[in-house]
Amino acid sequence: MTHKVQIYSKFPCPYCIRAKDFFNSKNMPFEEIDLTGNYDEIDQLKERTGHRTFPQIFINDQFIGGYSDLMEKIEDGSLKL
Repeated sequence: MTHKVQIYSKFPCPYCIRAKDFFNSKNMPFEEIDLTGNYDEIDQLKERTGHRTFPQIFINDQFIGGYSDLMEKIEDGSLKL
């Protein structure tokens, strides 16, 4: 099954790098949307998700959360990739 993965990131962001490394290690393609310096879009995204930190990860247009949220959902079985 192919998942549509979007990672909203900014620089510097070690958790953004971890998220991208994770998907690369699984050979899962993803779209990175780099919002570095784009404060209006950052504010809009934070308003949309209620999430204040980066990365912000969407899978199949569903907001997953950040890197730690992603790992937690994979470990507890609530997210299958």
